[in-house]
Amino acid sequence: MASKVMDLIYWKDTERTGMVLTGLVVGLLSLFQLSIITVISTVSLAVMCFTISVRIYYQLLYILSWGDGEHPFKSYLDLDISFSGEQADLYMQKAIVMALSAVDSLKRLFFVGSVFESLKLLVLMYLVTYLGELCNGLTLLIISVIAVFSLPIFYSRRQEEVDGFIAKIQAKIDNVKDFLQRLVQGGGPPPDPTPGGAKPKTQ
Repeated sequence: MASKVMDLIYWKDTERTGMVLTGLVVGLLSLFQLSIITVISTVSLAVMCFTISVRIYYQLLYILSWGDGEHPFKSYLDLDISFSGEQADLYMQKAIVMALSAVDSLKRLFFVGSVFESLKLLVLMYLVTYLGELCNGLTLLIISVIAVFSLPIFYSRRQEEVDGFIAKIQAKIDNVKDFLQRLVQGGGPPPDPTPGGAKPKTQ
């Protein structure tokens, strides 16, 4: 199942990926004008009208001896999406661990377990308020869907350039974090870049 999702994201089957991406974007765009109940019911009706029509068409071909009578959606019906008891327990344990870890992290952030980390969250939430004024959650969701289907393939084709750009940004972020950490700790000179803190000799 995971491999098929990755095939969609990396456009292994261009036609199928295009259909999935178009369907997702059109469905999300329709939520701007219609309620989610209307969108889900309309899409369900359209899908069922299509599948029933195709099923009847293949059955007629079989009755007229023009087809082999094979179910047109057999590959989807045979798709195994079940989990064994052990797999279900494993995924449940992972979900519980992730949920508890997230709650513990939020607890430390909101109750100021670390001043620096709480300040970062404060700045992030402040920036998010401006983002909320520019667009709503549905717009961000549409952008996220498009990004999921475009960024991985872009990265795979321009990996070296992207890695170099990210390394430069990360270096600048690290410099800012070091400055803020020294500021929170009461200031002080920057760390000595020479090994062991040894001072270079002056002539």
